[in-house]
Order: sequence, then structure tokens, then C-alpha cells
Amino acid sequence: MRTWGPLTAVCLGTFMLLLDVTIVVVALPDMAGALHASLGDLQWVVDGYALAMAALLLGAGAAADILGRRRVHVVGVVLFAAASALCGLASGPGTLVAARAVQGVGAAAVFATTLPLLGSVYQGRRRSVALGVWGAVSGGAAAVGPVLGGLLTEGPGWRWIFFVNLPVSVVAVWLTLRVVPESKGPRGMRVDWLGTVAFAGFAGGTTYSVVRAGKDGWTAAGTLTSFGLAALALVCFVVVELRVAHPLLDLSLLRRPAFVGVMAGALAFNGVAFGVIAYTSIWMQTLLGMSPVRGGLTLLPMTGAAVVVAILGGRLLHGVPVRLTIGGGLLLVGVGSFCQAVLGAGSTWTALTPGLVLVGVGTGLVSPALGGAALAAVPAERSGMAGGAVNTFRQLGYALGVAVCGTVLTSRMRDALPREAAHTLAGGGAGALRGTFGEHALRSAFASGLNSAFVVMGAAGVAAAALVLTLVRADGAERTGVTNSGSSALKERERTARE
Repeated sequence: MRTWGPLTAVCLGTFMLLLDVTIVVVALPDMAGALHASLGDLQWVVDGYALAMAALLLGAGAAADILGRRRVHVVGVVLFAAASALCGLASGPGTLVAARAVQGVGAAAVFATTLPLLGSVYQGRRRSVALGVWGAVSGGAAAVGPVLGGLLTEGPGWRWIFFVNLPVSVVAVWLTLRVVPESKGPRGMRVDWLGTVAFAGFAGGTTYSVVRAGKDGWTAAGTLTSFGLAALALVCFVVVELRVAHPLLDLSLLRRPAFVGVMAGALAFNGVAFGVIAYTSIWMQTLLGMSPVRGGLTLLPMTGAAVVVAILGGRLLHGVPVRLTIGGGLLLVGVGSFCQAVLGAGSTWTALTPGLVLVGVGTGLVSPALGGAALAAVPAERSGMAGGAVNTFRQLGYALGVAVCGTVLTSRMRDALPREAAHTLAGGGAGALRGTFGEHALRSAFASGLNSAFVVMGAAGVAAAALVLTLVRADGAERTGVTNSGSSALKERERTARE
């Protein structure tokens, strides 16, 4: 227990919070029916969690250095558990979205402290083993999410995808308090609360604007006002970061092409690879008549390929230029998205399989390399900031990807259906429309909408690949150096203190 107890405790929290990124995907149609949720509500069920985590990751890590990493970790798990209970008891979409956002706050506290806690306990070879186990658990959570979500939704009901977190949280808190020692960062650190608030306003405002554009149009007054407020928040963030003593993000890093390239890759990656999945799940269940379990199993070609490639890639690609690993992986993700844009009124889920496999292969290349590439692209004293930034951009990219895909989907659907019907169909309400529209018309409209979303995501993936291949050169981020980068990540907060 003394040897591997801390790893078990940290991995329990990590598995739980990353599982909740994907576990809700296959439950969205059931949620929509039970809570009378609209498309916008469903988008925020997914995005509220990812956005809260993205907005607070850097701030939570800095706070943990001051208050104590174990303390913040435990508070995060408790908050996550309480929010999970509220999610499971939600009586309406507004309550569910709010509870999901609180879940994201707890998840940020947990995620920001996992690596520093491991780094304070394990050294040398044990640290490498602990890192490997933690990485495997992180990847496994995303793979298991849709399948477990399908089993729980089809079995006891969708609310149990949240209730299942409660016993896991109890064990995680008990084990953490018992076997994980407290640790803090060096003295003199400060939390950039103004920067945290400004960044949250920018991230949330931008995502809200994209979601609103799908409902009201890109040129609507409300949409333009939302974009304007998001831009104002971004300006405030830049001003704060230039003046504060301990910024969340040192803007001078943006002068480094490699850092910019890696951040662009991180932002695009999660959105391109996973942004459409929520809508393909709705399509498969509400129009193809698949059960939640079968809907989750259809994603196994992607998740299976990702796990296999990630395991083999760590052994076979050591020393390969990281720009090729990340750039090539993003190119595969983009091409895989293009390959899925082949749907028609008579298509089944099998039409997605070749593209899903390509996306999985690309994911297996990109995901393990991003963190190390971010650390290698900056000076050692900025490694903590770079590690937090890459995770922040990944979560923000996922939230934006879901929002953009929903907007593109409904915009294309309106070519064949009235506005309200398009939003109802995209939100899982095909059953309510069958008395008004024929089955062929509904399937054709949804298929065309998905095709457009796949094309947009494919273009974003290819563009991001080009940026990475162009910007990530030999200025410190040329080679993967997975092992060394992992060790650097574990020391991230201590290095940040030596700014």
C-alpha cells in the first residue's frame, strides 16, 4: 500500500474525471427525452464540463502550490462527487448544465494536481513506471467512456452515469488522505485570479457565441454582441498577463514558433477528433434505431486503434521528430474526418468505420506526444506553465469543436428542413418529427449535416497539421523525448516557481 497506494489514489481520480468527458455522449438522446432538452442544452451538457476544466486548470494548479496539492486534490474530488449527485438528480436541463459546470471545477482541481502529487512521491524508475500506469489509465478512461455510458444508460438509466462516481469518489478520498503525503510549491507564489476570470470569460463567451450562431445566425445582433464581449475578455486577459507578477501564461512564449504550433495542434486535436461524436451518437440512436450499448460499441474501432498505436508508438517512434508525430497524426485525424463525410439517407454506422480507424491511429500518435512537445518548446523554468497550457487548450478545443459541429450541422439541415425542425432533429427529437416529415427526408437531412461537420473538422485537422509541420522546428521541440518530458512534467510547479 505504501509503494503503490498513492498511484492508485491518483489514478482513481484521473480515471473518473476523464471518463466523464466521454461517458455522456451515448446518453444524450435519453437525456433529451427525459428532460425535454433542446440541442443547445445538450451542447452545454458536454461543453459546460470541458469549459470549466479548461478555464480553471492553470489557476487550480497555482492555488494547489500555495494551499497544498493533496488538500486541493481532495477538495476537487469531493466537489466533483457532489456535482455528480446533482447531475443524477437533475429535474431539468438548466440544473444538469449547472451541475456539469461544477463538475468541471472539481475536475480542474483534480487534474491540475495529479502529476505534481506523483512527482512528490515517486523518484527514478518508480516514477517512470507510475507515469506509464497513469498514462494508460488516462487513455483507457476515454476508451471505456462510451461503452460504460451505453451499458448504464440501457441498464439502470442515464442518471447512473453520474451516480457511479459517488462510490469511486469515496474510495479516492479515503485512499488519498491515508497514503498520499501533502506537498506544496516553493514559497512566494501567487494565483493570477484576474487572469483566470478573464480567460474564463473569453473561453465561455466564444463557445456561447458559436452555439448561439447555430440558433440565431452568425450575423444576428445577439451573436455579434457575444463575440464582442468575448473579444473584450481576451483583451483584458492580455493586459492582465502583461502586468501581473505571476501570469497564468507568459505571453512572451507566443514568440516561440514551436510553442505556438504545439498549442494550435492541441486546440485543434480534441475538437477535430471528438467534436462530432456527440452528434453521430444521436444519429445512430434516433434515426438508425441503435441501442446506447451498440452506439458506444461502434466507437471501438477508433478507441482500439488509439490505444494500440499509443502503446506501440512509445516504443517504435522514440527519437522521431515530434513535428512529424504530431503533424502526421493530425493529418490522419483530418483525413479520417473527411473519410466519414460519405453518409446518405440509407447509410449505416459501418460507413464511418474506415474514418474512425484513421482518427484512432492519429489520436494514438498525437495524444501522447503533445505534453512532451509543449515542455520541449519552452525553457525549463516555464515547463509547468507549458504543461498546464497544453491541457487547457485541449479541453478548450473540445468545447469549441462540439459547438462548431452543432452549428454546422443545423445550418446544413436548414437547407432541407425548417429552422425549428432542424434543431429538434439535431437534438434527438426525430420521433416527434416523424408524423410531419418522411423517414427518408429526416435521414437525408441529418446525414448531410453530419457530412458538413466532418468536412469542416477535416479541414481544421489538415490546417493544424500544416501549422505544426511548419512551426515546430528544431528550436528545442524537434524530438519527442517522451521519457524526459514526462519527468519534466512531474516537476512542473517547482520549475514555475523559479521564474
